[in-house]
Amino acid sequence: MRNSMVGMITAPAALLLTAALLSGCDIDGTSANSVAPGTTTGTLAVEPTTPRDAHPKRSTASNGAGLTVTGIRIGRQPGFDRVVYDLGGQGTPGWVVQYADRAVQDGSGKVVDVAGVSILEVQILGSAYPFDSAVTPYAGPDPATDPSAPGIAGVYRTLVFEGTTQSFIGVNADRPGFAVSTLSNPTRLVIDIYTG
Repeated sequence: MRNSMVGMITAPAALLLTAALLSGCDIDGTSANSVAPGTTTGTLAVEPTTPRDAHPKRSTASNGAGLTVTGIRIGRQPGFDRVVYDLGGQGTPGWVVQYADRAVQDGSGKVVDVAGVSILEVQILGSAYPFDSAVTPYAGPDPATDPSAPGIAGVYRTLVFEGTTQSFIGVNADRPGFAVSTLSNPTRLVIDIYTG
């Protein structure tokens, strides 16, 4: 009786341990600390693996944050596609991430032609111009794409306006659920988009 109870306890514990170890991996499999979706503090043992909620997500930046996007990466995970914004500078980002009917650039009002079925607007709060953050900004493809993540049509150029970096993600589905979190060492904003 005692041995069977121990077996019942260790199997779920082993699954939780495995999930905790795997959840700390970024797109490239490197280990990182996870921060709870919707917050900028606190460490999670397990990241969300099935982001099904399509409601807007918001969080505030840390005091004195001055961050610049230095890279954009896209990858596929079981059940979701992931977009990672690499950030350089000081502090922890805040964000407003929500679906939009059109992609309209802040400041200019210019409409951006975004591929896909849905447009996910990403606003990274606590942003700084590269000359203020002394960080080399992202200069990669516009849009950034990755055929290994078919749920994402493209991630479109990041522009800074009044302390906010704006980007758009073209999604190849009708407003699927998503989750937002941050990773540290180095600082990253992570968006997981449900693919089923």
